[in-house]
Amino acid sequence: MLLLATGAGLSVATLYYSQPMLGILGEHIGASERAVGLIPTLTQLGYALGILLLAPLGDRFDRRGIILLKAALLTAALLLAGLAGSLSALLAASLAIGLAATLAQDIVPAAAALAPAAQRGKVVGTVMTGLLLGILLSRVVSGVVAEQLSWRAMFIGAAASIALIGVAAWRRLPRFQPSTDLSYAALLTSLFTLWRQYPALRRAAWAQGLLSLGFSAFWSTLAVMLHGAPFHLGSAVAGAFGLAGAAGALAAPLAGHLADRRGPELVTKIGAALTAFSFAALSFSPLLSVSHQLWLLGAATVGFDLGVQSSLIAHQTVIYRLDPGARSRLNAVLFVCMFAGMAGGAVLGSLLLAQWGWMAVTAMATLTSLGALAVRMRA
Repeated sequence: MLLLATGAGLSVATLYYSQPMLGILGEHIGASERAVGLIPTLTQLGYALGILLLAPLGDRFDRRGIILLKAALLTAALLLAGLAGSLSALLAASLAIGLAATLAQDIVPAAAALAPAAQRGKVVGTVMTGLLLGILLSRVVSGVVAEQLSWRAMFIGAAASIALIGVAAWRRLPRFQPSTDLSYAALLTSLFTLWRQYPALRRAAWAQGLLSLGFSAFWSTLAVMLHGAPFHLGSAVAGAFGLAGAAGALAAPLAGHLADRRGPELVTKIGAALTAFSFAALSFSPLLSVSHQLWLLGAATVGFDLGVQSSLIAHQTVIYRLDPGARSRLNAVLFVCMFAGMAGGAVLGSLLLAQWGWMAVTAMATLTSLGALAVRMRA
């Protein structure tokens, strides 16, 4: 269980290491703010494509072999990023990192398959906690390492961590019996069938995708914004905002209890409303002193992280009730839309920051969150 939780956390963390380092990274490779914004964009897009095209293979082939192969590919992609000498090489490595980081989406069902029935909830919950901590703490770690050592050291260190997980998985994981003999084409086709069949799935996917768009726009531009005037702060400070996000998102499991008692639909509305309110509050930043702007930024980060993560938990609860025999594929559809939103948010956030400044980014995040709330209210 510790191996799987650690593996899930370290693999999903590779999606976010670049975000706090963008300010430093752009200067070192001579890339503009708009160009450097493509790095997290391609990482998130690669992850969305990987979930769509690769995650269904876990039902068709031995999951142990898939985990080992993806660990090797992810290690190679991280090494390529750390050794990249140009923006084009770094962009190619970012796309490959996103594709291979879907390793996390193979580890969670592996944990469910290995757990005794009486302890399955506890085991899967523990692994998901590891995955969540990987997302939240990745920005803190990469911000500090990039400032104290270098952005290259962060990528190379990440490659070493995934290599160690791969070796441990090779030694400890058993083989898994495939659960279906459907062809690859049939597996992919079933995703579209589920999309057409369940309106609740479409609503969950649209709402979470819109929330993720604003969420990603914030995190993809935060380091660049803090690096410039009036803050002039380094990557360590940008990464430290991940701790504020952790405070919010680690409270999100409470949303699961509320969903059990009052229904997940209510929690999705509360989460979207909290996210929109938190982003809207940032519009008051120009009226405050620099120190007070940072305090507002931290408070808003707690709020929207709590809102986004609560909505995700509630949306998963909604879709898992639709068809117990297709939960992996239902989850894949939800996460494809979620990470497509993140990829779109990364590129739109970079464009808005370069063209109109930080307030344009926060305005866009507020509008997309209100759009998610509108989707949930219509439901």
